[in-house]
Amino acid sequence: MAPVAQPKVRSRKDGSAIPLDETDKKLLNLMQGSFELCARPFAHVAQLAGVPEDEVLARVERLLEGRIIREITPIFDTRALGYSSMLVAAKVDPEYPHRAAQFINTHPGVTHNYLRDHDFNLWFTLATEPGSPLGLDGTIDIIKARTGAHSVRQLPTLKLFKIRMDLEMEKGTDALSATVEPVEPRELDPIELSEEDIATIRATQGKMPVVSEPYAPAAERLGVSQEEVLRRLESLRDRNALRRVAAILFHRRAGFSANGMGVWAVPDEQILDVGRRMAAFRGISHCYQRPTYADWPYSVFTMAHGRSKEECDAILDSIAEQEGISERATLYSSTEFKKIRMLYFTDAFKDWERDNS
Repeated sequence: MAPVAQPKVRSRKDGSAIPLDETDKKLLNLMQGSFELCARPFAHVAQLAGVPEDEVLARVERLLEGRIIREITPIFDTRALGYSSMLVAAKVDPEYPHRAAQFINTHPGVTHNYLRDHDFNLWFTLATEPGSPLGLDGTIDIIKARTGAHSVRQLPTLKLFKIRMDLEMEKGTDALSATVEPVEPRELDPIELSEEDIATIRATQGKMPVVSEPYAPAAERLGVSQEEVLRRLESLRDRNALRRVAAILFHRRAGFSANGMGVWAVPDEQILDVGRRMAAFRGISHCYQRPTYADWPYSVFTMAHGRSKEECDAILDSIAEQEGISERATLYSSTEFKKIRMLYFTDAFKDWERDNS
């Protein structure tokens, strides 16, 4: 068996890369989940946190400069916008995986790319735009040829139970291992988009400015009022194209030094019920049904994030105990080669296909 990367288990004396007080932690929790679609969203967060808006703006700037917050941004749904996407697992040269990762990262539809501790050692998400001449299959063929990958497994989402990245900044392991009500799977069908929708996505995507009225620049670009921008975003949200507007954190710098991809061999007839219950765990950010292969029997994927490998293990062990599933594995990431938010309806996809076809 080829050598595999070992997970990096890091710990920080104070948890995060810069000191965080209780107000910082409260703001980080709120901004991951309660950033309202309104003209002054920082004021809304300030009201919930019980501090002045000016203080929220100053703290957020500090957290951005300290690279605890990666960005504050609208999070659009790739499938709803008509893009095709999937998770891909590849076996690449374990001695020089960065060489393969370097080429894979050039694709604008690759938003996440990790080295993980398994024979399938490179794991990345890939999306292609509507009407792509290459599509996912053609793009993967090029990636396989250019990287010399020994084997590639396509792992599209068959059923989506959960996709919501919230790092619990205030509470401990017990909270991450706790459950709420079981989650219903979500539909993945694309919606019909107007030119107005596409223009709004282009104007609002990317990093949001940390100012009292952060939608004002997008309104100016579009030549409409802030109220109209918010109306359009609310329409996209109502049609499941906009999941939410939120702060995205640097996991490790925020104190969450480990992420474990828990994979589970679940019988087909049990996947719906088991997936709903797994997705209900607070420490699980992503939960999907994916296809199986002769060398990959795992049908349900769960992403656990913790302040240590032990905390991730505790979350996944709680799931195993609840569900009684013994055929499972946990793949830890040892290197993050890429993690970005995708930009939609740009020329970058056509450029990549032109340059690499």
